[in-house]
Amino acid sequence: MSSARVDYIAPWWTYWLHNFPHINLRFQPIDNSFQPEEENYQQSLIFLGCVAAAGLGLNLLLLAIYLSCLCCCHKDEEEESKKPNSCCVTWSAVAAGLITCIAVGVGFYGNSETNDGVYQLTYSLYNANHTLGGVDSLVTGTMGSMKSGLHQHLARLDEIFATRGDYVQTLQFMQQMADNVIKQLLGLPDWEEAKVDLASIADQTASIEYYRWLTYLLILILDLIICLLACLGLAKQSRWLLTTMMVFGVLTLVLSWTSLGADLATAVGTSDFCVSPDKYLISQTKGVIGTDIVHYYLYCNQTLSNPFQQPLTIFQRSLTTMQIQIQGLLQFAVPLFPTAERDLLGIQHVLNSSEASLHQLTALLDCRGLNKDYLDAMVGVCYDGVEGVLYLCLFSTLAACAFTVMLCAIPRAWRQIACRERDYDDIDEEDPFNPRARRIASQNPNLTNMHSFCSYSSSMGSQNSIHPPAPAVSNAPVSEYMNQTALFGGNPRYENVPLIGRGSPPPSYSPSMRATYLSMTEEQIRHFGNDFQA
Repeated sequence: MSSARVDYIAPWWTYWLHNFPHINLRFQPIDNSFQPEEENYQQSLIFLGCVAAAGLGLNLLLLAIYLSCLCCCHKDEEEESKKPNSCCVTWSAVAAGLITCIAVGVGFYGNSETNDGVYQLTYSLYNANHTLGGVDSLVTGTMGSMKSGLHQHLARLDEIFATRGDYVQTLQFMQQMADNVIKQLLGLPDWEEAKVDLASIADQTASIEYYRWLTYLLILILDLIICLLACLGLAKQSRWLLTTMMVFGVLTLVLSWTSLGADLATAVGTSDFCVSPDKYLISQTKGVIGTDIVHYYLYCNQTLSNPFQQPLTIFQRSLTTMQIQIQGLLQFAVPLFPTAERDLLGIQHVLNSSEASLHQLTALLDCRGLNKDYLDAMVGVCYDGVEGVLYLCLFSTLAACAFTVMLCAIPRAWRQIACRERDYDDIDEEDPFNPRARRIASQNPNLTNMHSFCSYSSSMGSQNSIHPPAPAVSNAPVSEYMNQTALFGGNPRYENVPLIGRGSPPPSYSPSMRATYLSMTEEQIRHFGNDFQA
């Protein structure tokens, strides 16, 4: 194991988060030590979520005030005033889109980092659980072989060697050695309870992390889709799409602040644990595992003695002594008692398997394996995990800012679209130069021809009924008029031909101009005609 992983050092951001004020719901400061079972500590984390909720309320209040001012404010509709507003909406949409893209990128990175950290934690827990399970299995198997297998062989040999007192005494000595081995194995800590806790913690953590990762993935995709559809609505000037995206924008704003509160509380609580994890682990294992054993695995220093060294040494010496006794009996007792060979070989097999279990047990109980799992878990939680949660907090903040800007820009865009539609409604639909009339003409040419003819007739009728009698017009053909113009040095231009002679319809006017013209008195019309003839 590399020297860089011998000691655990908490990262600086955990100390920064650990120094956050811890205040309960009664606004009283409390100790910032990691105590998840304490009610006051739980309230301090809930208080952080309440701060995010207060930020959400303030954000919605400012948006409501802004929208109220926008609705109540009547601005000038002139062209000079429209261009700055249009530019403001455009830049607001661009800023919201860029901030959303940055926020989504940060969110994907933070979600991946958090998932990597939690995966490393669960992997280390499963490894530690496998190690402790192996220790428990070896201890249980060795004790079972010593109690049942060795006891049966010794009982049969005691009957065979009944006539030899020295052999019986040797068997009694071996029984004492076996009882001593069982006693040393019973002195080892009971790993069964710790093993169950580690397995359940790992399973619950993996399940929670899966749903958390999936939820954030859906939130990231939702933010991106809403931003793209909002930009599409601004580009297409679609009022229903902008309205829908405004509703979803409010919902996403609420989700952003909610996730910010949850992430902030998680980051602070995890940092409280990461600053001093050994204190919490020692308090949790009190009464189950000895403090010296917990220190041995948490720190794994050369200065700390192995708490299992003495029982393992006695175990080894007892097995060696029993092996020597069995070798002597095989050498001297088998020639006298041939039926004892089978039981002596059975005892030798039990001792060999127990010695193999002893070597495996010594390797599993060494501090380096469990200490590596502990360091990997701490690095996963406190480095990758907390760092990822901080990036998720940044994502939530940027998303809230982006959607706030978007919710401010959409009403302005809605107002501009409504103004443009109102301007189109003021234009005379009978005007052939109206863009709407051009679109209708391109879609239905028959309707266009009929509409133009009616417009021409109605215009002629209105002019004959309103204007004074027009002066006599020359009936000279158009060609004669053009020839006369050419004789006097002029250029025969078709524009010089009178409109009536050309058969062109009179110009059409907007409804406001026509209303002004119809409201003129007869005297004003006569005066206007005299001025025109002069």
